[in-house]
Amino acid sequence: MQNENPVWPLVDARAAEFTGLADRVFDTPELAYTETRSCAEHTAMLKQQGFRVTENVAGIPTAVMGEAGNGGPVIAILGEYDALPGLSQQPGIATPQQIADHGFGHGCGHNLLGSAALSAATAVKDWLEAEGITGRIRYYGCPAEEGGAAKTYMVRDGWFDDVDIAITWHPGAYSAVDDMRSLANTRIDFTFTGKAAHAAGAPELGRSALDSVELMSVGVNYLREHMPDQARVHYAYLDAGGIAPNVVQAKATVRHLIRSPDLQGLADLVQRVRAIADGAALMAGTQVSSRVFSAVSNLLENRPLSEAMQAEFEALGPVPFDEADRAYAREIRETLTRADIDDTFRSVAQRPDYDLALFDTVAPLNRPFTGGMGSTDVGDVSWAVPTVQARVATCAVGTALHSWQQTAQGKALAAHKGMLHAAKLMAATARRALTDDMLRAAAKKAHADHLAEFPYTCPIPAETKPPIAAE
Repeated sequence: MQNENPVWPLVDARAAEFTGLADRVFDTPELAYTETRSCAEHTAMLKQQGFRVTENVAGIPTAVMGEAGNGGPVIAILGEYDALPGLSQQPGIATPQQIADHGFGHGCGHNLLGSAALSAATAVKDWLEAEGITGRIRYYGCPAEEGGAAKTYMVRDGWFDDVDIAITWHPGAYSAVDDMRSLANTRIDFTFTGKAAHAAGAPELGRSALDSVELMSVGVNYLREHMPDQARVHYAYLDAGGIAPNVVQAKATVRHLIRSPDLQGLADLVQRVRAIADGAALMAGTQVSSRVFSAVSNLLENRPLSEAMQAEFEALGPVPFDEADRAYAREIRETLTRADIDDTFRSVAQRPDYDLALFDTVAPLNRPFTGGMGSTDVGDVSWAVPTVQARVATCAVGTALHSWQQTAQGKALAAHKGMLHAAKLMAATARRALTDDMLRAAAKKAHADHLAEFPYTCPIPAETKPPIAAE
């Protein structure tokens, strides 16, 4: 290959080690803040590769950081390894088949995400050592992206204060530099306390906490008509008050997930939801207390970094899938709908190609935004330090994240190829950031300009601790 970036072969040289790491994490899926074995695998790999390792980052037992190099700029590469409930799935087949009673599975590709990030950091470490260049590369092993907001706690506690540039990626059905749009969100647990009573003999003596929860749900549902179009509120009952209908429920808890396109809008919406909770308690004659479980900020695009990563992506080209990869992808595609496939192409603002099995191009950077938005704790890193993120194809066109189809493809050769491709892209972008003083300066200026207009306030209160105990 002409003009081969010197970090690309360093990724290839250790490909078997890091695909093995991804597969081991796939085989031991663990939920937010319980990723003991997954974190141990990443920690062991960091030590094996010669990084200086810091464990228990931000007081979180399943967070780890590895650093290599000395002096100079600090480039962070972010990894994740938490799984999801309800997505246990036999890999390598194209039919839904659960493999574990607990139901956990890597339906968002985080087994690949963390391994590629660590592969990229290792390649940059090896390049720094070979060239004798001053600079530091860090790998952050970040747990609990799925609703636990570990990176938000890490940012709040200062773990990114001396970082110059942060880089990450996410597996998906297409390849592109991320448009860095996401929803800020917070998860708040509302607990209503009432008074138990015999539901038939003396219901007038009771004050139902469950009534309060249901009244709150009604109020929030009426609020939906009066929220901004891109705002969202979801909820789940954590404690419905018990299983005895003949007892007036004295205590009940509901978790509300509140989302908004930016932190300012989130604060306004949270205030309105809290007022509804107070009203529900007043109507039912109960008391309400609340606790912030987690919260994340919206992503900030850093245009200089996005343009730099786009150039590296175009130099690298699309993931080199072969016919065997496409054959399995076609099997998966048969389980998907046209709407699923439409969604992939909507994300890159392209006309749908219903015959395409695996995404075989790199989407342009300047494309109109036509997709929906989720949330990620990478958002808070992007407020703390200039940040860039890629999406790299690892699965069939139309595959939705948080689906059994995503889990089924988690150990496929196509997934491994996409993972290693992402590692090359991140390593090349990190190399550019380490050696290009003008890029770092431009990225920092763009970041500072935004903060001057919209200062950052961590959405998790200072007194709130990471929810490390199983909940």
